[in-house]
Amino acid sequence: MSKKSRICAASVAALGAAAVLVGSASGQSVRTEKNISLALATEIAIAAVADCVAKNYTVAATVVDRAGQIKAVQRADNAGPSTLDSSRYKAYTASTFRAPTSAIMDNAQKNPGAQHLWQIDGIILLAGGLPIKSGTETIGGVGVGGAPAGSIDEQCAQAALDKVKDKLN
Repeated sequence: MSKKSRICAASVAALGAAAVLVGSASGQSVRTEKNISLALATEIAIAAVADCVAKNYTVAATVVDRAGQIKAVQRADNAGPSTLDSSRYKAYTASTFRAPTSAIMDNAQKNPGAQHLWQIDGIILLAGGLPIKSGTETIGGVGVGGAPAGSIDEQCAQAALDKVKDKLN
């Protein structure tokens, strides 16, 4: 066996041993995780925009899955172009940190150690994003952007989640 083959074989053996140790430590080799469906994501996005439109706010709503990937987007007629990015970043931030973006924003303002969170790609420190939870597990995030205040965006997102709460079990 050549030196290159021995190094390659040793590397494969080490990776295999590491995988066994990690699998043994967690108790399982394959994980089962909940995630949001396209149908539910679409329902949440539609409900969030509808709630804001009923209050005369033209917004966009984005729903991301547990990995922060876009599942559904709705944009009200006449909503500004920046509402799409705003809603997407809010949904991603809420899903990533598993917390309302308003709380993350407050923490960053009060905690010098968190004040630069906004420098992480895709993170925005504005109210209007909420995690989507099934029990205690975060399965996605919803973000709303375009109302004159982030607190209004958050109210529309919460109204949408309240509308589908029975489907989140």
